[in-house]
Amino acid sequence: MKINPNGFREYDARWIFEKEIDLEGITDLGKGLGTQITNHTKKNNPRVIVGHDYRSYSEKIKKALIDGLISTGCYVEDLGLSLSPMVYFAQFNLNSDAVAMVTASHNENGWTGVKMGIKKGLTHGPEEMSELKEITLNKKFIQGNGNIKEIDNFKEVYIQDLIKKNNIGKKIKAVVACGNGTAGIFAPIILNNIGCDVVELDCKLDWSFPKYNPNPEDLKMLHAISKAVKENNADIGFGFDGDGDRCGVIDEKGNEIFSDKVGLLIARNLAAKHKNSKFVVDVKSTGLYLNDKILLDNQCQTIYWKTGHSHIKRKVNLEKALAGFEKSGHFFFNKPLGYGFDDGINSAIQVCHLLKNQNKKMSEILNQLPKTYQTPTMAPYCKDEEKYKVVEGVLKEIKKIKENNAKIDGLEIKDILTVNGVRFTLSDGSWGLVRASSNKPSLVVVTESPVSNMRKKNIFTFIDNILQKTGKIGKYDQKI
Repeated sequence: MKINPNGFREYDARWIFEKEIDLEGITDLGKGLGTQITNHTKKNNPRVIVGHDYRSYSEKIKKALIDGLISTGCYVEDLGLSLSPMVYFAQFNLNSDAVAMVTASHNENGWTGVKMGIKKGLTHGPEEMSELKEITLNKKFIQGNGNIKEIDNFKEVYIQDLIKKNNIGKKIKAVVACGNGTAGIFAPIILNNIGCDVVELDCKLDWSFPKYNPNPEDLKMLHAISKAVKENNADIGFGFDGDGDRCGVIDEKGNEIFSDKVGLLIARNLAAKHKNSKFVVDVKSTGLYLNDKILLDNQCQTIYWKTGHSHIKRKVNLEKALAGFEKSGHFFFNKPLGYGFDDGINSAIQVCHLLKNQNKKMSEILNQLPKTYQTPTMAPYCKDEEKYKVVEGVLKEIKKIKENNAKIDGLEIKDILTVNGVRFTLSDGSWGLVRASSNKPSLVVVTESPVSNMRKKNIFTFIDNILQKTGKIGKYDQKI
C-alpha cells in the first residue's frame, strides 16, 4: 500500500498516481473519508455522492475509493462522469450527507485527487484535511456495511437547473473552449440553451489532452481561445478547466481578462440590484475592489481572503456574501444566484447576463474600469517542505523594510496583509504578493500597479531578487 502524506494538501488531496499513491492507498483514503463522514454526521449509513472526471484512470480510482467508503458503512450514490459543480449540486438536489469527486482538476496527466465535502456547498479546509490525513495514515477506520447505487442521467438534472434560471434573451456569440476535458459535454449544451450562439473549441473528450491542459490560466489555452474569437467574430470566449469549476474569459478583440477583473465587472453589475452585499475576493485579486465607486455607492463591501476554492467558499458562506471571486477563475455565487459553490458554467452565464444588461461589447465594459498593469499568476518551483519557510522569510524582509521606512521602487509600504502569505501595498496602490501554493510544490507570485507597467515589473524584480537569494527556488512556470 502506497500513500504519500504530502498528498493531503491544504484543501485538496492530490497525488501522482502509482508513483505517490496506488489503488490500495486510494481505498484507504475512502475508508478514512467514510470514517470521517460517519463521525461528523453521527449516522451509521451516511449517503455519499461520488463522481469522476474524464481521465484514463479516474474510473478505476473512483471504484477503489468507493470500496473504501462502502467498507465503513457508507451508502454511495454514483453519478458517473461528472463535473465537480455537478457533484456539489447533487448534494443539495439529492440531499446527501457528503460528496467525493475524483479529479486532479487542471493538473497534468498522471495526477489524481479527490475534492470532498460534508457540509452542503463546502469542501474540506485545512482542519478537515488534517483530520482525514490522521485517520487515513493511522488506519483508524470504522467498519460497516455500505452499498452502492448508480444515479442515472443526473447530468440532465444539473444541466436543466442552470438553463431554466438563466434565459438571457439575447444572441451572444461565444467561443466555448474545454481543452478536451469533461466540461466539453456540459458547457456547449447549457450556453446554447440559454441563448448563446456557441462555437465549440476542443470540446470533444480526449483524456490525452492533445493540445494543452484544460486550464484557463494556461497561456496556450488562452491563445487558442483568442485566435478562435477573432476568426469567428465572437462576442466573448470562455475557457473551462478539467472539472468545470473554473472559467477564463476572453473579450471580443481576443484579449484575456484576468478573472479578478471579470469578478469586479460582475460585482458592479449585481451591486444596484443587491445593495449592501458583501463580496469575497482572494489575495491575488486586483486592488480596484476597495475604491470602486459603483460598489461603494451601493454600500457593498469587499473582503480580501485566503486563496483557494475551499477558503473562499467558506468565507462566502460565513459572511453570507452574495458572491466570491478568485483570480484563478473560481467564482462562487450564493443565493439567489447559486448555491455558494464554484461553478465555471454558472460564472460564464453571469458574464452573459453582464453583456446583456450593459448592451456593450466586453472590451467597452472592461474599459469602464481604471486601467491597471497586472502580471499573470507566476509559480516558481519550491519544495513542499520548504515553501512555507521561504514565505516566512519574505514576510520578515518586507516588515523590516516597512519598519525602517525604506522604499520599494521609490515608494513606502502602506499596508501588509498576511491572511495568506504576504501581500504588501505601496503608497500609490501598487502591490506584490508571495504565497505558498496549496496544491503544488511551488510559490505563487503576483504583482499589480495602477500606475505603470514598469512599476509592476520592478515590484516583481524586487520579489524575485529576495526569492533567488534563498537558494530554494526553481524554475517559474511562466514569467514576465
